[in-house]
Amino acid sequence: MALAADLSSTTTLKNSQLSFFKSSIQHSFYKQLSYTTFSHQVQNPRISCSVSSEQVEASVAVKSVDSKRKPECFGVFCLTYDLKAEEETKSWKKMINIAVSGAAGMISNHLLFKLASGEVFGPDQPIALKLLGSTRSVEALEGVAMELEDSLFPLLREVSIGIDPYEVFQDAEWALLIGAKPRGPGMERAGLLDINGQIFAEQGKALNAVASHDVKVMVVGNPCNTNALICLKNAPNIPAKNFHALTRLDENRAKCQLALKAGVFYDKVSNVTIWGNHSTTQVPDFLNAKIDGLPVKEVIKDTKWLEEDFTQMVQTRGGVLIKKWGRSSAASTAVSIVDGIRSLVTPTPEGDWFSTGVYTTGNPYGIADDIVFSMPCRSKGDGDYELVKDIIFDDYLFERIKKSEAELLAEKKCVAHLTGEGIAVCDLPGDTMLPGEM
Repeated sequence: MALAADLSSTTTLKNSQLSFFKSSIQHSFYKQLSYTTFSHQVQNPRISCSVSSEQVEASVAVKSVDSKRKPECFGVFCLTYDLKAEEETKSWKKMINIAVSGAAGMISNHLLFKLASGEVFGPDQPIALKLLGSTRSVEALEGVAMELEDSLFPLLREVSIGIDPYEVFQDAEWALLIGAKPRGPGMERAGLLDINGQIFAEQGKALNAVASHDVKVMVVGNPCNTNALICLKNAPNIPAKNFHALTRLDENRAKCQLALKAGVFYDKVSNVTIWGNHSTTQVPDFLNAKIDGLPVKEVIKDTKWLEEDFTQMVQTRGGVLIKKWGRSSAASTAVSIVDGIRSLVTPTPEGDWFSTGVYTTGNPYGIADDIVFSMPCRSKGDGDYELVKDIIFDDYLFERIKKSEAELLAEKKCVAHLTGEGIAVCDLPGDTMLPGEM
């Protein structure tokens, strides 16, 4: 059915010209077909369609819909239906809302199809995807929605797209914050913290205003630890424990290198922790890690390799990949996001744990409060987690953890103006790089 906006009694616009107008309007058609559109320029337009009069109900006035509450749906996902009455089966769960920022980017291009397929939340879990882009990525965002539409995922019940986080994050139960500006040539880390920090401050405010108050938030955009701190400080109504900074890719890289060195498949490697910041100060923990149930140091007796080569390989893996591949690690990052979510929605195997950057207040390790720090966690599969208490420390491990802690404390001071804690003072202990930077 072709849609048009009736600006006067004789003027019409094609559907493609309406796709991203700003203010929402909605009109119901025969058999409950509806579209939502946005417009800055049109005041209370009416909708007409290019079908015979017998196919359409009598014309009614179209009321403006609050754009804060009704983001644009896309294509077939604009069809309205009663899920409970027509589609829901006894085996299917209640639909969950998943918001994704940077939805037109390379990481999302891999991630969204994993989400829609049921790979992440399970084969009986219907989802709605709420996709956030920027003004420059609007057409690309529509292209992503078209691909999702064409993929015929039975679990994907709704797709909405937009550039306003207050629209897109409405009722979100999971928020995957991927979009961020990369550090350009000559940009100081302090500058990157400020630019991206402003993005995550605004997104935190939007989540606080319109998302579910128990929304789980995973921050991927770098510098992700401090961005997660900024986001949670701007969302006081959401539990600080619900915010995560993605360090799962670093954990996966550490497992890979330990498996290669030991000559085993990676599923034999467990209890790997990434401590600290997602930067080159991160600490891949081989002291508590295990290979086939044995401590790593009993299997890999080359201490020099563990302390130097292994640690450096994990810290710089992303930069090496860019040099080889010519682009950043989008696919493996998407896989690690999937792993990170699944670690929270499925019970942790007995005796094992996983790494994620979480709020430190009340931690049992002696790490400074009020920062986001990667630590070992376990989950019962309910979306929540608990910190692992049975951890061994030695001088080597603790010294390096403290170095990453110092970096995050300095970053926190550098973004004080974005967390409501006063005037920013940037005195970073060296300009450490992100793992994906050269």
